[in-house]
Amino acid sequence: MEERILLRGDRDSIATLTLNRPSQWNALSSALLTELQAELDRIAADPAVRVVVLAGNGRGFCSGHDLKEIRAMGSAPEVEALFRQCSRMMVTLGAIPQPVIARVHGTATAAGCQLVAACDLAVASTEARFATPGVNIGAFCATPAVALGRNVSRKHAMEMLLTGETIDATRAEQIGLVNRVVPPDALEAETGALAQRIASRSPSAIASGKQMFYRQLDLELGE
Repeated sequence: MEERILLRGDRDSIATLTLNRPSQWNALSSALLTELQAELDRIAADPAVRVVVLAGNGRGFCSGHDLKEIRAMGSAPEVEALFRQCSRMMVTLGAIPQPVIARVHGTATAAGCQLVAACDLAVASTEARFATPGVNIGAFCATPAVALGRNVSRKHAMEMLLTGETIDATRAEQIGLVNRVVPPDALEAETGALAQRIASRSPSAIASGKQMFYRQLDLELGE
């Protein structure tokens, strides 16, 4: 049987979604985006799930879009459709009622860095690395810039976007891209403990509070 590109495991009201394209550094192919969207939609409608953990298998967390797939596309509309599909999935992470925690064990670049920024919380291993390296190949990480710029200060976001340089987990914590950094052998336990603490709180308060938090960010203070 062909191995699944997205794995799901549920335990104690916590659903763990694991990107499973290790040889491609968990690149976000159209097929993987489709499966992620389907699982997130199912989770959104499942009151038994209180927290989601997003993880990756292999050496990297997520390398971004599958550039080999993009190069094989025959037209700009195909590429645009892929980006719309990815954007919809990223927005869904913030729209579902359950908090989503990124468990980042390795490299997260381009749309993979966007994926971390799009999650509500992130716990990283000391071995994790982050970058928006589009400028290194004559492009610009435009859609990752949206999520990155809403998580860290403008100057920190612009430094990553304009230089394309990689930052380590400690720097990612300093600028607010991740919540905490732990040794690799403590990553799963630390993420699990955080998820369990959230899962023990009122699910209705968590769901309404998450919705309120993101809504108020776009409003004037008086509103």
